[in-house]
Amino acid sequence: MREKRFKTRSEVGTLAMGERVAEMLLPAPKLIVLRGELGAGKTTLVKGIAAALGAADASEVTSPTFTLVHEYAGTKVRLYHLDLYRLETERELMTLGLDEMADEPDALVLVEWGEKFPSVVARADGEIFIEHAGGDERMFLVRTKG
Repeated sequence: MREKRFKTRSEVGTLAMGERVAEMLLPAPKLIVLRGELGAGKTTLVKGIAAALGAADASEVTSPTFTLVHEYAGTKVRLYHLDLYRLETERELMTLGLDEMADEPDALVLVEWGEKFPSVVARADGEIFIEHAGGDERMFLVRTKG
């Protein structure tokens, strides 16, 4: 596992850090679990990653809490952003087509609340842990295979 730690002091810093994290997530395909409390900055990080990879402008990326999946077609990757917070069972998870997404050759699948499901963690190519560090500061630990 490769590990890298980051600290940001603002939302703008988290967006900018998305570019450095995006480099660690290539080449696709990859499935990454995003871990952190509600409001930790998971979606903000995805905004920065999407912008860095040319998949979407940061302003176009929103939380998929109620839609469960957002898809962004970029020049380098097809970015899938999932939020499993509202799901309770593996059966519900299966209906999303996560395996099919993750098997696409150019797919980068970023999964919020994936740790709820052992099958997602087992399949993951890495994890990003996000913690509040007081005020607007956030601590990030990025772990990826290989």
